[in-house]
Amino acid sequence: MSQIRAFLAIDIDEDLKAKIYNVIRQFKQIDANIKYVDLENLHLTLKFFGDIDTEGIDVLSSKISDVVNGFDNFNIKIRGCGAFPNTNRIKVIWLGLDDDEIVKRLHDELDKEFVKLGFDKDRRFSSHLTIGRMKSAKGKNKVKSTIEEFGDVDIGEMSIDKIILKKSTLTPQGPIYEDLEIFEL
Repeated sequence: MSQIRAFLAIDIDEDLKAKIYNVIRQFKQIDANIKYVDLENLHLTLKFFGDIDTEGIDVLSSKISDVVNGFDNFNIKIRGCGAFPNTNRIKVIWLGLDDDEIVKRLHDELDKEFVKLGFDKDRRFSSHLTIGRMKSAKGKNKVKSTIEEFGDVDIGEMSIDKIILKKSTLTPQGPIYEDLEIFEL
């Protein structure tokens, strides 16, 4: 029985990646130990499955299709910068979404179906776009002030017309993502 590491995501429009990179470039000027997400890997995660059996992908795909059939395409606005768990203990640097009710509803309806398949229910979903992971406290104060400086950054709006089931292969150079199935809204 073979397994793959998988997640469900929304890809980011190419034209917004340049604006996102401008934010990342400001963080890169800080002497800090941050691992940045490659621009081609930028996405908004709806569900991280972890390792799943390849035999179960058809059932999973069917559940995703059933849920997305109830959704029309919608717009999101990428705005704001923050950190998880917070700016005093920075592990993840993220960009947020303005008015993410539809994304949260989509996530919640999907998660309900995934729980029926035996996946753990997400404790608290927070729609965000990870741009970097802080590996140590080096440069923390400057990183914190840069997060605050970009607290209200406006990246722009994009239309969501599909979600994608992706395979993630971990390598020493970073993860490699591969689209397994695309679900049109």
